[in-house]
Amino acid sequence: MTAPRTAFVLGGGGVLGAAEVGMLGALLDRGVVPDLVLGTSVGALNGALLAQDPVPAVVERLTALWREAATTRDVYGDGPLATVRRAVVTGTHLYSADPLTRRLRTELGDVRLEDLPVPLEVCASSIERAAEHWFTTGPVVDAVIASAAVPGLLPPARVGDEHFLDGGITNSIPLGRAVSRGATRVFVLQVGRIDRPLTVPRRPWEVARVSFEIARRHRFHRELAEAQDPPGRVEVHVLPAAGTSEKDDRLLSHRDFTDVADRIEATRIAAGAYLDDAGVRA
Repeated sequence: MTAPRTAFVLGGGGVLGAAEVGMLGALLDRGVVPDLVLGTSVGALNGALLAQDPVPAVVERLTALWREAATTRDVYGDGPLATVRRAVVTGTHLYSADPLTRRLRTELGDVRLEDLPVPLEVCASSIERAAEHWFTTGPVVDAVIASAAVPGLLPPARVGDEHFLDGGITNSIPLGRAVSRGATRVFVLQVGRIDRPLTVPRRPWEVARVSFEIARRHRFHRELAEAQDPPGRVEVHVLPAAGTSEKDDRLLSHRDFTDVADRIEATRIAAGAYLDDAGVRA
């Protein structure tokens, strides 16, 4: 495969991943399409549909899926009693991955990574090897489920003889991977957390969130600096997210899909303004 010129990097971030749909809309509106898509966690989900159907209409398709998630139980839909029961029985997770798997199979069928119109690479975290793993071949749905297996929320995903957890553990915003694959222009679709100020945690779940954010941001800013050294080596655009705030850091915010449509539209406008100011075109 020839080295990609333009790569889209879609990072992790749970329900905040709706912002990435707005960014895709802004990019595709201006005729910017990827030669390579790299996705982690929810970014793998958004990226899979993009790689399968890299045309402006995919934004409406993704928007419909995110709107549907606000009114159905396709992701974290179990009620409190079922959630507690599963946590007690399994000891490892609150929700079943079956609803999400079924929904993805409806959308993507049995398509394989190597057969997509645009190459897609999906990051997950191998338990047995304690390592970042990149899916570049095999069923797309298996790769996305592995990449999105949020610790404590969804069970570890088994693919072959290995078990995987969320790709965000090892590489939440895989900018460096895009550069290593030869991309000379990279668009980073992130969910709006990397610039939000962190505060000292006061509750147990805040300790975990803040710790993860430190690791995520440290790696991303290091890879961003490396990509731009020497200046001009790689053209990197970190697209702005809109409609996110501190309320998205609440304990149960992973279940709150109510603002996804507003988040998509607000980010589409913000990202479009950024691209126009930067003079970005196909």
